[in-house]
Amino acid sequence: MSNNPGFSKGRRLHIGLIQPRAAILMDSFHRSTRHAGRGLAEPQMPRNPSIAAGASHASHWGSFSARWDGDRVQLTPHPEDPAPSPILGNFADALRHQARILRPMVRRGWLDHGPGPRHRDFSNDLVPVSWETALSLVATEIARVRDSYGPEAVYGGSYGWSSAGRFHHAQSQIHRFHNVVCGGYVRSVNSYSAGASAVILPRVMGPFEPLSRHNVTWDQICAHTDMVLAFGGMPIKNSMIASGGITRHVEADAMARAAARGTEFWSVSPLRDDMPEAAEARWLPIRPGTDVAMMLGLAHTLLTEALYDSSFVARYCVGFERFASYLTGEADGLPKSADWAAEITGIGADAMRMLARRLVEGRSLITVAHSLQRAQFGEQPVWMAATLAAMVGQIGLPGGGFNYALGAMGHTGRQINAVPIPTLPQGRNGVSTFIPVARIADMLLNPGGVFAFNGATYVYPRVRLIHWAGGNPFHHHQDLNRLRRAFSEADTIIVQESAWTPMARFADIVLPVTMTLEREDIGAAATDPRLIAMRQVAPPIGEARDDFVIFSALAARLGLEAAFTEGRSVREWLAHLYEQTQEALENAGLFAPSFEEFWERGEIPLPSAPDDGGLLRAFRADPQAAPLPTPSGRIEIFSETIAGFGYDDCPGHPTWLPSEEQPSAQTPLTLVANQPATRLHSQLDFAAHSQSHKQKGREVVRINPNDALERGIGDGDLVRLFNARGACVASARLSADVMPGVLHLPTGAWYDPEDEAPEGPLCVHGNPNVLTRDVGTSQLAQACCGQVTVVDIARHDRPVREVLAHRPPAFAEAAP
Repeated sequence: MSNNPGFSKGRRLHIGLIQPRAAILMDSFHRSTRHAGRGLAEPQMPRNPSIAAGASHASHWGSFSARWDGDRVQLTPHPEDPAPSPILGNFADALRHQARILRPMVRRGWLDHGPGPRHRDFSNDLVPVSWETALSLVATEIARVRDSYGPEAVYGGSYGWSSAGRFHHAQSQIHRFHNVVCGGYVRSVNSYSAGASAVILPRVMGPFEPLSRHNVTWDQICAHTDMVLAFGGMPIKNSMIASGGITRHVEADAMARAAARGTEFWSVSPLRDDMPEAAEARWLPIRPGTDVAMMLGLAHTLLTEALYDSSFVARYCVGFERFASYLTGEADGLPKSADWAAEITGIGADAMRMLARRLVEGRSLITVAHSLQRAQFGEQPVWMAATLAAMVGQIGLPGGGFNYALGAMGHTGRQINAVPIPTLPQGRNGVSTFIPVARIADMLLNPGGVFAFNGATYVYPRVRLIHWAGGNPFHHHQDLNRLRRAFSEADTIIVQESAWTPMARFADIVLPVTMTLEREDIGAAATDPRLIAMRQVAPPIGEARDDFVIFSALAARLGLEAAFTEGRSVREWLAHLYEQTQEALENAGLFAPSFEEFWERGEIPLPSAPDDGGLLRAFRADPQAAPLPTPSGRIEIFSETIAGFGYDDCPGHPTWLPSEEQPSAQTPLTLVANQPATRLHSQLDFAAHSQSHKQKGREVVRINPNDALERGIGDGDLVRLFNARGACVASARLSADVMPGVLHLPTGAWYDPEDEAPEGPLCVHGNPNVLTRDVGTSQLAQACCGQVTVVDIARHDRPVREVLAHRPPAFAEAAP
C-alpha cells in the first residue's frame, strides 16, 4: 500500500520513552477472599517493593516512590509500570529550585493605592509580607467584594493540574472555600482541552465521559480491530498523562500487540510522530484544519459506491437524508467527493477512496483527538467523525465504531473502576452566572456584554476579584497580549501558587503553596486500579503552606472556619474521604483495610467494572431499551435542535466550514501549538526534564527542512515567529516529521515578555499563545481555538535577552 498516492509508511521514531520492564501481574480480584466485613484476606498480589525503599506517591504522569536527600528527590517508578513516563524526572530538582515561592508577596502599587483596575505588568514591584498581613489583606478584600458587589463579582479561577491528590486538588479546594465564605462564585464550564466536543457530543450522540472513557478499550483493539483511522493521531506524550494518577502506561504495548496481530493504524496529522513507533502506523500528512473535508470525501465514497451500512443508519440514526443531500451536492451544488477533498486536504483522492473501502472490509475504529476541536468550528470534526462511523455501521461493536479522544490521555481505552474513589465535597454554588472557560478575557473586557452559548443567551458579569489556585492561564489561554489587558480590568488578583509562574508574577497578592511531594494525600483515578497513599516526601520550602491550611485560615478570619474544615485536620480528611471507597470494597466482598493499614501498605487494589462497551454497546444491542440521551434517542446526523438555534457557524448537520484564518503572503505558514512531551502543560517547566529538551534556553520549534532552506534557517538558529497578534523567539529544529508549510511549537514555555522590543512585546522563551486567536469555536460551544494559527518565521539575528522566566522576582528571596 505504500505506493498509493497521498500517504507514506511510518518509520520508527525515537520518542524518549523509558524502556519497558517486566510487569508484576496481580491475580484477579475475584480470586480474593470474599466475605462480608472488614479485615478480609489480602488479594494474592505482591506488596509494592518500592514502598519499602521510599515514600509512595502519585502524580498525573505516574505512580512512584521517592526519597529526599535534602536537596534532590530520588525517584523509583511503580514496579508494575511497563513504560514509566520520563516526565517524572521533573521532580528531581523541583522542590528547592529558585523558581519556588518562599513567602507571601504583595504588589507595591496595590499596597499604596488599594484595589481597583490598573495597568499590570510583570515588573518586580513585589513586597514581602508576613503571613498575618497577607491573610488579613486577602480576607478583607474578599469581604469587601462579597459584601459590596455580591459573589457574582468573584471569579473562582482554578484551571490546572497542580496535584494528583483527591484532597489537595486545588480546584476543589478553592471552589469549596468560596461556596462556604461567599455563597458561591462565577464559575467556568467545560475545558480548554475538550470545550467543543463536550458540547457537541451530548447534543448528537451522548455524554462526553462515556464516549471517551467507557467505550472501546485497548484490550478490545488487540482482540478485534483490523483498522484504526486516527484523526490527529494518538501520541504517547498525551497518554502518559492521567488526571488523578496512573499506575501502568499500557498504550504503546497495546498498539504493538495489535499491530503484531495485524491491526493497521492510520494517522491523519500534519506531524508524523503523532502516532508512536509501536503502532507501525501509516502517515497521512494533512493540511491542518481540513480533517472535515477528508471525512466528507470518505463519506461521499461510501454513499456513491453503496458501501455504507444503510440498515444501521436507518435503525440507529436520524437526519441522514438531510446530510446526504449536502454530501452529494444536491443542497448546494457542490459534491463533497474525494476529488473535492483532495484539493483542500493535500491527500490524494485515490488514497481516500481506498481508505473508505477499507473501512468496511473489516472491524474498523474511527477516533478523533482533542486537537481537531481546538480550532475554529471545532465542533464539526467531532460530529463528522461520528457520522462517518455511523455510515460504516460498526458503532457499539467490540473494538469498532467511534471512540472520541482515544489516546488523548491515560484515562481512555481502560476499564472503569467498579467502586468510587475519594472525592472532596465542594458544597453548593449559589451563583448561577458562568462562562465557557475559554471566554475569560471576553468577560473581563466586556462586562454586561451578551454572548450566545449552547442554544441560550447570557450576559458577562462584572468581576472585580480574581482568586486563582492551581493553574497558569498565561499557558493555556490564547492571545496573551489581550489577556494581559483583560486581567488589568480586575480590582484585585490573588494567586496561590508553588512557583513563580507568569500568573503569580502578574498578581497583586501571592501566597506560597506546597508542592505535592511536600504534603500527604490520596492518589486515585476512576480508570486506574490502584488507590495510592501519597506520603509526604520532603518538608515544605520556606513559608509555603497547603491550600487547605490557607483557606482554613481565611475562613477563620471570615467567621466560617468550622463550616469549611468541618473540624477535621488534613489526615482526618484523608481518612474520611477514604471511607466511601472502603465501604464500597467491603460491600463487594473485597479487601477493605482500615485507613491506617492502607496508609502503611502504600496502596490497595481497586476492582474494574466489566469491559462491556458502555452505552454504545447497549444501544446497539437494543435501541428501544437503551436509547441514547439525545432528543431522538438515536445518533443525530441532522439535529433539529441545533438547526433551531440558527447559528451560521454551527449548522444542523456536519459541514465543511474552513477557518476564517488562512495562510497568506504575510503569514504563509500554519503553526501547530499542541501539548508538550516534556511536562504537563506548563507545570514544572523550570525542572530538569523540561529544561533538557530546550535549545539555548528557549523552546524548540520544528520546521520542515524545505521551509527552513527557503528562509535561510539552520538547525539550532534562534528564530522569530510572528503575526499581527504578537511574536516569540524559539530555537529551530529541522525535521521531516513536520509536513511542509507547517511549524510545530508546543505550549508550556513560561511566558517571558520583553516589553521594550522594537516590534512590541516579544516572548523570548517561545510561548506560542502570543500568536494564537482568542475567539470561540462557534456560538454553540464557545471553546478555545488554541491548536492552530497562521504565522511567519525568520531567523532572529538581533540580540535577545536571556530567559528570566524561572528566576524569582527581584524582591523574592533566593531559594536555600
